[in-house]
Amino acid sequence: MAVAMMHEWKAMGPILGHMRPEEITVEACRKYVATRRKTTARGKTTKVQDGAIWTELGHLRTVLKWALGDKAPRIERPQKPAPKTRYLTRAEIDRLLDAPAAPHIRNAILLMLATAARVGAVLDLTWERVDFDRNQINLRVSATGPTKGRAIVPMNDGLRAALSVARGEAVTDYVIEWAGNRVAGIKTGFNAAVKAAGLEGVTPHVLRHTAAVHMVEAGVSFNEVAQYLGHSSPRVTFSTYGRFSPTHLRKAADVLDFTKIRSAG
Repeated sequence: MAVAMMHEWKAMGPILGHMRPEEITVEACRKYVATRRKTTARGKTTKVQDGAIWTELGHLRTVLKWALGDKAPRIERPQKPAPKTRYLTRAEIDRLLDAPAAPHIRNAILLMLATAARVGAVLDLTWERVDFDRNQINLRVSATGPTKGRAIVPMNDGLRAALSVARGEAVTDYVIEWAGNRVAGIKTGFNAAVKAAGLEGVTPHVLRHTAAVHMVEAGVSFNEVAQYLGHSSPRVTFSTYGRFSPTHLRKAADVLDFTKIRSAG
């Protein structure tokens, strides 16, 4: 929080920095929102979005609550934007897998798509946690010990084939390696593969969304998807991916099919 607040204060300071806490009124918050919406985002050509403003004012509210308790002023924020879940279609997945990429980048992409793992979990993965006998991968353990939000997942045939080749060529304990060393990050290689595939707006986390969306669209239960994603509850999974289910709101829509009701009558 301290680091985030220091970063965001660069934006907030010139607008609110001269005010005492009691002077930060709802009107002051609205002026802050209006000013930020007219500001060009750092390093970009677009204006600051409401999502960023919502986060900035949220951190300010947290700090004031911590410092002043019940005396903290009310911090009004813009409405939180609906989450944008960018994911790859099957055609886009094919383009990404067919794009030229170094072996370790391709293996990382396959792992993220086939296990729904975050990039950090993939880069942490060691061969001792790839169980070819049981055909499963343990993503729960990192170099520092057990990690929440990670899962034990089965290997599908495509991933198993790729990892079998990689295992035979491995010279380190890590599944993702390059030039005889563990890989600390794949940003450059991943972005190059995305560009070669002619895709936009694709980050490693998009592959996690992609895996989740395709599972839900195929009718996999939210309980299973939650386990794959390492979510604490299927409710968390449903809140993000429920709309992708083929049965989502279907019963409600059928109830409202008044043309069918009239025909039956």
